Parts: sequence; structure tokens; C-alpha cells
Amino acid sequence: MSHADALFRPANLGHLTLKNRIAMAPMTRTFSPGNVPNDLVVDYYRRRAEGGVGLIITEGTIINHSAANGYPNVPAFYGEQALAGWKKVVDAVHAAGGKIAPQLWHVGAIRRPGINPGGDTPGHSPSGMAKPGKVTGHAMTQQDIDDVVAAFAQAAADAKEIGFDAIELHGAHGYLIDQFFWDGTNQRDDAYGGDLAARSRFALEIIRAVRSAVGPDYPIIFRYSQWKQQDYGARLCETPDALQAFLTPLADAGVDIFHCSTRRFWEPEFEGSDLNLAGWTRKLTGKPTITVGSVGLNADFLPEDGTADFNAAEPASIDNLVERAERDEFDLVAVGRALIANPDWANQVAAGKLADLAAYEKDMLKELR
Repeated sequence: MSHADALFRPANLGHLTLKNRIAMAPMTRTFSPGNVPNDLVVDYYRRRAEGGVGLIITEGTIINHSAANGYPNVPAFYGEQALAGWKKVVDAVHAAGGKIAPQLWHVGAIRRPGINPGGDTPGHSPSGMAKPGKVTGHAMTQQDIDDVVAAFAQAAADAKEIGFDAIELHGAHGYLIDQFFWDGTNQRDDAYGGDLAARSRFALEIIRAVRSAVGPDYPIIFRYSQWKQQDYGARLCETPDALQAFLTPLADAGVDIFHCSTRRFWEPEFEGSDLNLAGWTRKLTGKPTITVGSVGLNADFLPEDGTADFNAAEPASIDNLVERAERDEFDLVAVGRALIANPDWANQVAAGKLADLAAYEKDMLKELR
């Protein structure tokens, strides 16, 4: 038995039952030529399932909207070829004893024109801004909003149809849904702008449409963050009361599990408590939560200076993580770069072989391992 036994208890999260508490965090990999996941992608996810991960959350997958994508070779989640590729991934993960959810994604104003699909289509966002005060793209019309809501719902329905165990909506990190949440990028004067409750309307419409598309029992995960890639210090909510007011409508609309993205899982979210963002979310909503942020490593994924050169990192103690899991601060733990370096990270931890874990090197992003 391992000292990390708390991570290997089965998890019963409503209609999602998992063999352990370890999830694979979604990580953009850009290894799908033509936006179609190929056999390398199948093997990449299969290895993590064989390595002991209970729930795999895929890299961000683009929904069927002309402005959804912002990076080359990101896998689509629509079209016969792409969905057939994802079906192979699902079957491989299930055969290896794991479960899997696609992360459904629209990058919003982060989009770089010239990237396919979409070609020269500009980035879409609530007010045409990727960063506060700087209009660089297209401010979405009501028709744009309706089209994106429908695309998320169709992707969720397709995920259920081809056998995924749940879906995750990407509402974090300064991408489209988060651009509506954030007052820095949402300066609308209609029903989608104003206070945070109004700025949440877009997300609520997506969640309700997805729930209608997949039915009452299919698990919906929602990923959110305080920080943005445009501003690490940005915050949507400064107090627990504000966080509760923000999250409760999302839960009521149909979110089953909250994936609470932080850069360092061990940091407290509010003064006066050791609870991290996932801990507070669980306490305030009663919903299961996923914690994430530099799990098992000694360095953040991006430097504080905001450069895009990902940090290398050495394996680090998970004692604090295990202690938090033992007191049920959160329900699942999402592991990112440590799983790129070690596809069998979960099995190694379960066996108590932490000393055998490899360091994460930046060059590991250049191939599917």
C-alpha cells in the first residue's frame, strides 16, 4: 500500500463512477494534422489509461464554429473524420480500464487569423477584446452567440453518442466563455454585460443547451479559473460570498462537477482559510470538484514574466496533496505535465515509487510520448 491511498479510493460523482481520484488534466498538444486525431493521439491517451489514470480529460477540442480555433493542428470535435478518430480514442481508453471526457473549447478573441479551420476569420468575443481596452477582433452579435451555444450543444451530444463518459466545458483561462465572465473583456451594454451575474448569461445558456442535448444523467464538468493567461492576477470573485453567487447559477443550470483551475493547488483562495479554489467551490456548492495546478512538480507551467516558454520541473512531494485529499477538500486531482513526463504516474505513485519518476523537460512538448 502507498502513503497516497487517499488518491486511489473509488470516486462516485453522481452518474460518473471512477476507479480512483486521479484525472489527466487537459493539455493542448497540436498533434492532429487536418484537425483529426490520429493513431498517435489514440496511443497517447491509451498509455495514460494503462498507466492508472481514472479519468482522462482530453486536450481542448474545437467546436463547430468558424472562429473557435486559434492554434494549428488542434483536434476538432465535429465532422465524420474527427469524430471517428475520437471514437478510436474512447475505445482504447475504455479497453485499458479508464474513462474519458472531451474538453469542448472556443478560444474567442485569442484566435490568430490564418489558422485553419476558419482561415482569416477574426477572433470573436463579447466586445472584440482579447485584452482589456484593446479591440482586436469581432464583437459577437446575438446570432453569433446563438450559433456558438448550438455548437457546444451539438458537440456534447456527439460526445455522448460516440461513448465518452462525460464532457468538460472550457470556461477558464481567458478563452471565450471566460471572456464573457471577465469585466476586462466584456464591456457589453446588453443582457450579456454588466455585473457578473449578467456576464454569466452566455455560460448559462451554453450549460442549459448542453444539458438539454445530453439529458439529465450525463455528467457535465465545467472548468473555470480566477486567473487569465492575459493577467495572472485577475480575479472574478474576491470573497466566498461573491464566489457562491457566481457558482450557484452554474450549478443550477446543470453543472455536475467543477474543475477549478489554479496555478498552484496548495495556495489558499481567500484569507482566513487554507481551502484552495476547489475546496471553496465544493463547500459553497456541494458539487464534486477537481483540483489542479503544478501537481507533483516543483515549478509552475509558465514563468511569472509571462513568456510563453514552458518551465521545466522536477518531481516534488505530494504529501500536501494527499493530506488535502484525506480530508476531502476536493474529489479529484488533475495531473498535467507530470503525466507527460510519466505516462504511468498514477501506477508509480500507487506503488510508492515516487523516486523513480522522471522530471518534466520542455522538449517533451515537441512529441506525443
